[in-house]
Amino acid sequence: MKKRIFIAIHYMEIGGAEISLVGLLHSLDYSRYDVDLFVYRHVGELMEYIPSEVRLLPEDGTYAHLESPVRKAIVDGYISLALSRLKARWQFRSYCRRYNPKDDFAHHQIVARATIGNLPSLEKYGEYDLAVSFLQPHNIVLEKVRAKKKICWIHTDYSTVSVNAEHDLPVWSGYDHIISISDSVTEGFLKVFPSLKEKIVLMHNILPKKFVEDRAEMIPVEEVAREMPKEGGIVNLLSVGRYSPAKNYDNVPDICRRIREAGCNVRWYIIGYGTEEDLIRTRIAETGMEGFVVLLGKKTNPYPYIKACDIYVQPSRYEGNSVTVREAQMLRRPVVVTNYPTAGSQVVNGKDGIIVPMDNGGCAAGIAEIIKNTELRERIEVNLSASDYSNEDQVKILETLIG
Repeated sequence: MKKRIFIAIHYMEIGGAEISLVGLLHSLDYSRYDVDLFVYRHVGELMEYIPSEVRLLPEDGTYAHLESPVRKAIVDGYISLALSRLKARWQFRSYCRRYNPKDDFAHHQIVARATIGNLPSLEKYGEYDLAVSFLQPHNIVLEKVRAKKKICWIHTDYSTVSVNAEHDLPVWSGYDHIISISDSVTEGFLKVFPSLKEKIVLMHNILPKKFVEDRAEMIPVEEVAREMPKEGGIVNLLSVGRYSPAKNYDNVPDICRRIREAGCNVRWYIIGYGTEEDLIRTRIAETGMEGFVVLLGKKTNPYPYIKACDIYVQPSRYEGNSVTVREAQMLRRPVVVTNYPTAGSQVVNGKDGIIVPMDNGGCAAGIAEIIKNTELRERIEVNLSASDYSNEDQVKILETLIG
C-alpha cells in the first residue's frame, strides 16, 4: 500500500523555496507515495510545474486570504480573519516598541498566532503517513493536519533575523523532525533554538538536472539576446531574486559604478520583482547607471538568461541556501557571491565560484578581478562541468523519515 504524504506551501511564485519544492516533487517515487499538495493560494508561475502525479487539493478561501490585502479579505467576506490580521498588526507595533527588531520577521510569527483560530481544519483529507510544512508559518500543519509524523523546513539563516524564540519554540518542538538545507543554516538555527539539535535532519535542496537544463533551452537564444544583448565586448552580469532587502539589490548600482570605474565594460541585469523596485530605480538614477543596471522584471523561466550571462552574481546580505546559485552552477556559469554567513556552504572559493566582501568597494573589486582574469573564469567553468549540483539523491533522506 502506498504511503500518503501531505505538503503545504503558501503559493507557487518564483522563489528559492518554491523551486526547491518543485525539485522535490519531481524526485519522488509515485509508485510508492500518494502526494497531496495544499497550496494556500493557487497563484504563481510554478503552478504549471507541479507533476501530474500530485493531487493538488482545492484552494480554501480562508487560507487564500492569509496574505491578501486586509481590505480584500473584508470585501470577500472573511471578516474574522481580517480582524485577526488587524489585531496582529497592532501586536507587532507593540512588539517593535518593546524590542526594536532589525526586520519584520517576527511579524509573520505574530500573524500566524493571531489567525490560526480562524483557519478551518484540514483533517477532512484523512490521516497521512507524513505531513510536511515547507514554509512558515509552521503552526498550520502542526495544528490543522492529522498525520502519524510531521516535519518542517528551515529555509532562513536564523543568525541574521530577529526572532522571538520564546513564542516560536513550542511550534518547532511540535514537529518530529526539522529539515535544514545546509550545515550553516543548521548552525544559525541552533544559536536561537539550541534545545532542538536532536530534531535537525540535513537535506540539501533538490534541483533535478533535466528540469533545469530543459528549461534553459525553452527560449531561443536570439530572444534572450534582444533583452540581454552581447555587443562591444561587454560582460553581462546577472542576478535573480525578489527585490527585497535580503538580496541587497539597492546597492547594485553603486557596485556596478565602481566596477566600471575599475575599467570593466559591464552591464548588470536583474530578474525579479518585489517591494524594493522603486528604491533600486532611485539608486540607479542617483549613480548614473541608467543603461548599465537593467531591471528585466519577473520571468517565468529565468534559466535561459542564466545560461546566457557571463557571470552570475548573488550580492545578498544573507541567504539560507540560494537555489539560484545552484542553478547557475548547474548551467556552468561562473558564480560570485558576497560573504554572507552561509556562502561557504555553496561556493568553494576559487574552484566553483568566488566569494567577495560584503561592502560595496570590496564586492566591486572582487567582481572586477574575475572579469579581468579570464583564465580563472575558464578554470571555474571546467570545474563546474565536472560537478553534479542536482542533489536528486537527497530524496532518499525524506523517504527514510516516512518509515
